[in-house]
Amino acid sequence: MTKTNPANAEIADLFQQIADLLEQQEEENPFRIRAYRQGAQQIRQMERPLAEIVRGGDHQALENLPDIGSGLAALIVEFVETGCSSLLDDLRGSSSPVDQLAKLPGLGVELAGRIVEKLDIETLPELEQAAHDGRLETVEGFGPRRIEAVKVGLSGLLTRSARRRSHRLERGEARESEGEIPSVALLLELDAEYRQKAETDELRKIAPRRFNPDNEAWLPIMHEERKGWLFTVLYSNTARAHELNMTRDWVVIYYKRSDQERQNTVVTATRGPLEGKRVVRGREKECISHYNSA
Repeated sequence: MTKTNPANAEIADLFQQIADLLEQQEEENPFRIRAYRQGAQQIRQMERPLAEIVRGGDHQALENLPDIGSGLAALIVEFVETGCSSLLDDLRGSSSPVDQLAKLPGLGVELAGRIVEKLDIETLPELEQAAHDGRLETVEGFGPRRIEAVKVGLSGLLTRSARRRSHRLERGEARESEGEIPSVALLLELDAEYRQKAETDELRKIAPRRFNPDNEAWLPIMHEERKGWLFTVLYSNTARAHELNMTRDWVVIYYKRSDQERQNTVVTATRGPLEGKRVVRGREKECISHYNSA
């Protein structure tokens, strides 16, 4: 899979994601985190497309750019040439949903844990949706004032596309117009393909940092490009998945197109009309329609 032409803003977003995940996982070297953040800031200010430099073969020119150097230059080259980042894959495989939610100002580990426990939410975009559709109100400790504070805090942390989505939710507009996110059918297709390939040992495996004391490369990862979307698929390596013995059931699908980037988790439903079927969490109504029309 080849990345066609990533804009500088996409490369900067990649650096920002890496810095955020390193910070969540208590990276011991603060200078490493700072390097990625400074690199992201520098890239956003550059006028010449970095993809153009990579395709011209002048990798030394990348290393000579302010706040880049050889390590970040290699990451840029990998991203432009493959559309992926092995470092980001490793960090995603190690990230904890409680850690991700707890970074929201004023939330903290205890409240983040309640959200994960009650709503099975794993990401800030999923928290954003829950804050607007009423689900967050069902979690102990979340009244109108705290929910409003969550919305305000999210506006400062989410990507540009997520902020635009939040504004649409505030105005009461549709959650997503057709084509803005992958269909449930496509996500379920990727879920089935990933689990089949993982079972037959056809996928590269990474060694997640969390819950992996022997540093074993056990977590299969799949990259695909479908209908203009770039997908990264892997089993959930969260504390909750390990606690419930669901590390081989819950499948996390990251997807990106242009400046839109989100993720969904696919699980086996344990109750209700979808019991026993694979379901895209948070899109259950669409899953019912999908299975009824099959």
